[in-house]
Amino acid sequence: MATFFIEQFGCRATQADGAAIERQLLKRGCLSAQSAAAADIVVVNTCTVTASADAQARDAIRKLHAANPRVCVIVTGCYAQRAPEELSGLPGVAWVVGNSHKPQIPEVFDMVAQRTIQSSSNAFLPLSAIPSPSLPKSQQPGEILVGDIFEQTELLTTPVFGGEGNHTRPTLKIQDGCNSRCSFCVIPFVRGKSRSLPPEAVVGEVKKLTEAGYREIVLSGINLGMYGRDLATRVEFEDLLRRILDETPVERLRISSIEPMDVTRDMVELFASTERFAQHFHMPLQSGSDRILAAMHRWYRTEHYARRVELIRERLPHAAIGADVITGFPSETEEDHAATLALIESLPFTYLHVFSYSKRPGTKTASLPNQVPGHVIKGRARELRALAERRATAFREKQIGREFRVLALRQDKVRGTATTPALSSNYLKLQVSGAWPANQWLDVRVSQGEGSCLAGDVVGTPECYDSKMTCASA
Repeated sequence: MATFFIEQFGCRATQADGAAIERQLLKRGCLSAQSAAAADIVVVNTCTVTASADAQARDAIRKLHAANPRVCVIVTGCYAQRAPEELSGLPGVAWVVGNSHKPQIPEVFDMVAQRTIQSSSNAFLPLSAIPSPSLPKSQQPGEILVGDIFEQTELLTTPVFGGEGNHTRPTLKIQDGCNSRCSFCVIPFVRGKSRSLPPEAVVGEVKKLTEAGYREIVLSGINLGMYGRDLATRVEFEDLLRRILDETPVERLRISSIEPMDVTRDMVELFASTERFAQHFHMPLQSGSDRILAAMHRWYRTEHYARRVELIRERLPHAAIGADVITGFPSETEEDHAATLALIESLPFTYLHVFSYSKRPGTKTASLPNQVPGHVIKGRARELRALAERRATAFREKQIGREFRVLALRQDKVRGTATTPALSSNYLKLQVSGAWPANQWLDVRVSQGEGSCLAGDVVGTPECYDSKMTCASA
């Protein structure tokens, strides 16, 4: 039996796809390897949001082959959907499967496994000679399986348990694809139209996770605000959130990135009405210049964005408010950059994700002549990151002396110190004095700052550890 390993890149949505592929393969009786080096077949799940993401995937594939020339690689994900030919010629690549055909990866895996077995017995057969009753004949001869992503209606999803803190805080993807057309973004062309997990399925998954003992669950999607608009009976995202609260015992629900125009007064009031929602909003800004926002085909202007931030801060004075910012967009001037800096300075952001503009083939901005020089982009990115660090530091300093209820995360095995990592509702990372089990609520008083973390001490009697949770410390 051939063994597999999934090499992950990219965002939470990509990680969720990888988790779903892993679930499919395990259900078919395939064996998971502990590392890529120990696997017969490696599934490389790629991102393509930037040119550096593409380069990272290519480099990983080359390293896999160099370390073990006998390993077979199946490349999938967004890069595979966008430019399969670029990947199919790389050493060790057996198949390139786009997002359009991700549900068929188990069948492709079986074919590659047969080839691996034949090769190891010195009776190699080419892929085209191996029968595949499950795939159309027109798709058998080639090693690229990519189709029209806009015909994809299936939503692959399964909770993701890997990544920082997510062994304790699983992420559940409930929406995929995007119907917007931001001029710089390639994602709609590699993930397709918006599609949603039916509310009954969402509630069911949340129930399973809470029954397993998980206390915080993160809902993610490519464009969460579009959730439910594609369903036969339209469902609003806020209605889904209310239903989760009403029908499941989940103790804390956190949402990932959401577009600013989808952050309504009703949503903010809902978050303010209960401690079961994490006080955390991540709203992509992209630019503080209205001229650049228009060129980006964004649906809001700085005045609209600022109103959303002020509404959150008015009702949730200690909430985390984060944003994505792109610097170096084509035609961006020093005045545009200064406007972005000024807007960020004026609003109570608690953290920022700064991205340098990356030309993406197929987008409207890729062919524009007025590209910003690379050295200018790097300089502007440094300024934005320095400002972001000042804002984050100021927010952390305001928390010293306050008391929080935090969730203990899985211990870092290499620390060897008597502290426990934890996360607050408003997305503050803490190191709590004492060794505490993961997935336990701790009431903590913040005593000081330690770099990008805060230090705190437990106050009162900690809530009893829920031993029914079997996955948190796995």
